[in-house]
Amino acid sequence: MELNEKQLNLLKMLPGIDHIIELSKTEPSFFNVPRSVLLLSIRKTVGKLRNEILDVSHGLNEKDLTDSMVIEKIKDVVNKAMTPNLKQVINATGVVIHTNLGRSILAADALANLDLIAGNYSNLEFDLEKGERGLRYTAVEELLCELSGAEAAMAVNNNAAAVLLCLETIARNKSVIVSRGELVEIGGSFRIPDIIAKSGAILKEVGTTNRTRFQDYAGAIENETGLLLKVHTSNYSIVGFTENVNLKELVSLGSKHNIPVMEDLGSGTFIDFSAYGLTKEPTVQDSVSAGADIVTFSGDKLLGGPQAGIIVGKKDILDKIKKNPLTRALRIDKLTLAALESTLRLYRDPEKAVQLIPTLLMLTIPVDLIKKRAAKLIRLLTGIKNSALSVKPVDLNSKAGGGSLPLIDLPSKCIAMKIAGMSANFIERSMRENIPPIIGRIEDDNYIMDIRTVKEDELIIIKDAVTAILRRN
Repeated sequence: MELNEKQLNLLKMLPGIDHIIELSKTEPSFFNVPRSVLLLSIRKTVGKLRNEILDVSHGLNEKDLTDSMVIEKIKDVVNKAMTPNLKQVINATGVVIHTNLGRSILAADALANLDLIAGNYSNLEFDLEKGERGLRYTAVEELLCELSGAEAAMAVNNNAAAVLLCLETIARNKSVIVSRGELVEIGGSFRIPDIIAKSGAILKEVGTTNRTRFQDYAGAIENETGLLLKVHTSNYSIVGFTENVNLKELVSLGSKHNIPVMEDLGSGTFIDFSAYGLTKEPTVQDSVSAGADIVTFSGDKLLGGPQAGIIVGKKDILDKIKKNPLTRALRIDKLTLAALESTLRLYRDPEKAVQLIPTLLMLTIPVDLIKKRAAKLIRLLTGIKNSALSVKPVDLNSKAGGGSLPLIDLPSKCIAMKIAGMSANFIERSMRENIPPIIGRIEDDNYIMDIRTVKEDELIIIKDAVTAILRRN
């Protein structure tokens, strides 16, 4: 590659690593930066500048290579290296259980207990009454049994793990009968057939995508059948010409042939959402009372707690699951247990749970309250008094998200924002680059903020972010 005269001159101007290290010794911004971070940042910056010189499309010139400009570029790299990658964001998307944004926000009680347990020793696996080693599952088992009506319970690190563990324990080298209409794919391209295969069980599909009858299950039972599996299609729905077998019918069939029945609820819940004007979802209590031997569900979806896979059911089967060597590989840590226990305790009073667990509150909050919060944000934004800014309230729908309640549109109040001379894409990117980042969406060339998922104390942060963007105009 032949370089032109300008490129050769710029390469000569590019400061050396040793020279920059000497300059950095008098730069206050670098005084508390680990030497390894500083050296890596210097090398990254110089390397990037060298590449930009070689690529004429960047249009680099002499002023970009002065000592002061190079130091400023290094500061940016250092700041990024010293800033945690996992950070708070403001969710203005209207998707309540947003997988990309961390799913459920924990309740204040869970946060307080998390802080206490994280900062101190705990009786994680120590029986305080007997003064000997205990089991970590005891922290939540009694609560889960109390809330669900099950004989026994435990928790692992997520629901996919819970399903895998149950299948491997109950049906390894045996067939698992599942309706074709329930062979779901969950987030991250994890599919029920793949989990069944990984467990060592053998998938046996029955029925069709839209219609599966009782006789389909009955006709598929053989000597090597190890499990009847029902999977709740929580992230999609088949409508129209459909038929399926309910859990009670499946339990009666399992009892007749002495075959256990398992239900994977996916986004399990202890709350009857129909009481709040939403579509009724099968509750964990419903599944247990229907006679399912094993029920699995997530901790960080409709439950509103930390990521966990929860297993409830018959004691004899849970005892086998707890002894499975895979259980240790899939177990949850003390922090998850602390947050999960505190979340579960709130469910002893369902009305209190809806008010104190953020996910439940955001799903059930009346539209009038969202409208008041939206009106407050509009007042804050119009108070900036900049003619380039245009904001207006719009009626749009929120979503539950996280593969939960797929058919439900939650009526919401949103803010549509435009800034003269700026594209919606530019506004979206600028809001996303704010500290903390604000995540909205674009519709009809408007930047949209859905207030259902925006907390009261985040309104002023949004106002400050918009003010900062306007200063660039």
